[in-house]
Amino acid sequence: MASGFFSPHRRSATSSKAVSCREGSLWRSVFLISGITLAMGICTFRLAQLQLIEGQQNHERAEQNRVRPIPLPADRGNIVDRQGQLIATNRLSRGVYLWPRQQTPQQWQVTASRLESILDIPAAEIVDRLEQTSYDSPLPVRISQQISPEAFVALAEHAPQLPGVEVFAGSTRLYPHRHLAAHVIGYIGEASEADMSANAAYPNGMIVGQMGIERLANSQLEGKWGQRLVEVDAKGQEVQLLGVDAAIGGETVRLTLDLEMQRTAEQALGGRRGAVAAIDVNTGAVLVLASSPSFDPSIFTGRVSESQWQQLQAGDQPFLNRALQGYPPGSTFKIVTSAAGMESGRFSPHSILSTAAFITLGNHQFWEHSSQGYGAIGFREALAYSSNTFFYQIGLSVGPEEIAKWGQRMGIGTTTLGLEGEGSGVIPTPDEKEALYGEPWYGGDTVSTAIGQGLVQATPLELAVMVASIANGGYRVQPHLLTSQTKTPATQREATGLSAETIAAIRSGLVAAVQQGTAQRLNDGSIPLTAGKTGTSEVIGPQPHALFVGFGPVENPQIAIAVIVENGGYGGVTAIPVAHEVYKVFFKQMGVQPVTN
Repeated sequence: MASGFFSPHRRSATSSKAVSCREGSLWRSVFLISGITLAMGICTFRLAQLQLIEGQQNHERAEQNRVRPIPLPADRGNIVDRQGQLIATNRLSRGVYLWPRQQTPQQWQVTASRLESILDIPAAEIVDRLEQTSYDSPLPVRISQQISPEAFVALAEHAPQLPGVEVFAGSTRLYPHRHLAAHVIGYIGEASEADMSANAAYPNGMIVGQMGIERLANSQLEGKWGQRLVEVDAKGQEVQLLGVDAAIGGETVRLTLDLEMQRTAEQALGGRRGAVAAIDVNTGAVLVLASSPSFDPSIFTGRVSESQWQQLQAGDQPFLNRALQGYPPGSTFKIVTSAAGMESGRFSPHSILSTAAFITLGNHQFWEHSSQGYGAIGFREALAYSSNTFFYQIGLSVGPEEIAKWGQRMGIGTTTLGLEGEGSGVIPTPDEKEALYGEPWYGGDTVSTAIGQGLVQATPLELAVMVASIANGGYRVQPHLLTSQTKTPATQREATGLSAETIAAIRSGLVAAVQQGTAQRLNDGSIPLTAGKTGTSEVIGPQPHALFVGFGPVENPQIAIAVIVENGGYGGVTAIPVAHEVYKVFFKQMGVQPVTN
């Protein structure tokens, strides 16, 4: 066969190859078209999702990035004394806020480290605040309520490297008298998670009272925050103001405290551990509630470091409100024992008892506070000279239950103010001792109770209420700190049940104590005649506690006072001078002239 002829086998191979090429092209076209269709489908689905499903949400997010609500903190209301003098107010401050959406969580880690060196706030604390609020929050997060001028300048210089960090003007708490009445006024701080949960209207960074009047009257003081709505550009710079919801400041709260008397009491304590409580004998309005040592509530307007907090808890415990802590009342409690003796019916106001250097119970001797007794005396001399053996006999005769009953009626263990850390007095009975300590009651317990020792405890405020019941004719007043509470049903005084004869006998003894007895230092002619009782309570330590309770003026009682100086020795030496200084200020304000007796 000639070579030029066409071969069937060769044509078949060529044809198969062509078919194979056409099939390959077809599959490539199918894959390409499928890929394009899939990609377009994904884009279409995503577009539909963004516009139809998430359109409203994305619109709101874009709007939130364009429109910012800037918080306008409300000024807290002022706190003033009964004369209207400022005790707590506000001053201009600059706070640092972060806009969470301006940076990613990773970027905020870096920014927090930069802010740490400027604001002296740990980076971890800054990040924690952001995480608690959420990085997706459209609202700003305040990390500092008040910054120094140096920090303000530093933030301005580093502004380009700190996107989402802004400084807004506001106000912070100012306590112009610093330590004065700190235990009563208290301090402020940012609302806790519990506060925020309980008050849905609270904005982030809300300031609330944490202690004292700042806490008790917080609803009156806090006011209502407002906000500015502003439009911003892509860099976060303000373009225009869209609207303002003005902040509403808090109300002014007027206290019953007298600032001048409070200052005098704290100065007279002189930094020694102790307390002074003074009240209006007729209404229970608290005129003085001093505790020493004290603290400066201004430190809580900024960040409190761990070392600062530990310092406040250490040493002489400046946070402790000693005016509301229980102490052995010593001989000041003989007022209660006198009332129990006469009201029990076992003794009359004219009863006479023999006193001695000591009395013996079992194998124990219980001594008079002097080296010998005072002979045969009545309630007037027993209170004036503070005879122990006289009141030992009264206590043994009437028993601890009767003493406890009248002590409670006169305010011991039944007086409260509602402040933090408030203690309560106690006058134990045999059953209570058995329940608390698992020990029986002994005769020695009774004689110790009769002179305010042993297990007896009373707060200085309770002692002021106790002596006020003698001054006002037999009523237990309800102490309170707000003038709005005075002469209201909530503070209505209650009759103790003391008879006029009992009151007259006790009052005679308290006047005699000032005229010729253990409280003679008050009878120097510088103030009107007052009545009172000194006390010395034996405690662990180098010196006993020094106490004094009293009221005045005798002719028309207006003020009752109680003083304690821890480990101060004798009440007539250490506690009376403190009361004397407070009396001077009060009587000067009242225009009451001194009367020499």
